[in-house]
Amino acid sequence: MNSYTPILALGALAAGFAVFSVVMAGLTGPSRYNRAKLDRYESGIEPSPLPEGGGKVSIRYFIIARLFIVFDIEIIFLYPFAVAFDSLGWFALAEMAIFMVTVFIAYAYVWRRGGLEWD
Repeated sequence: MNSYTPILALGALAAGFAVFSVVMAGLTGPSRYNRAKLDRYESGIEPSPLPEGGGKVSIRYFIIARLFIVFDIEIIFLYPFAVAFDSLGWFALAEMAIFMVTVFIAYAYVWRRGGLEWD
């Protein structure tokens, strides 16, 4: 247990700092709200109008964002493989081929289901 004490102490310190920061920001921060601050933000462009009584952002926005993250992580996994390709051998090539096929099957599935269309 003694070997885990510094890790637990650091985790408790990080959690304490996070809670302290959130609480202090709420207590000391300005509470001046205006129309621009309460409006949705859409990448610096004029926000699209909402239905009467407010509305929700389409779930497609979040699905596209998650797909971007998945394919971005795929590229992150490909960089070390490309750098060390000569020293890895055939087993690593086969493993990377399986990884790529799996990701491309997922991509084809999403594409066929219309997940990449901005309706």
